[in-house]
Amino acid sequence: MSLEPTGTAARSTRSGRRASARPVRDPDPARNAAYWARIERIVDEAPPLTDEQRAAIRLAFHQPTPPAREAA
Repeated sequence: MSLEPTGTAARSTRSGRRASARPVRDPDPARNAAYWARIERIVDEAPPLTDEQRAAIRLAFHQPTPPAREAA
């Protein structure tokens, strides 16, 4: 898998969300486009997250800041 972004940065998905630059999943442009179209369909058909689900995701990625060190 290449991490070179494709030219989709300015495109919006059907749900109105902006599509970010994506990695190339397949060197064949047609197959790569089909892959990302399938991912968009899956995401667009998924129900919205509940507040509890959003909170669980935030908690999983939350990195607490260490306490400030006192000056000597």
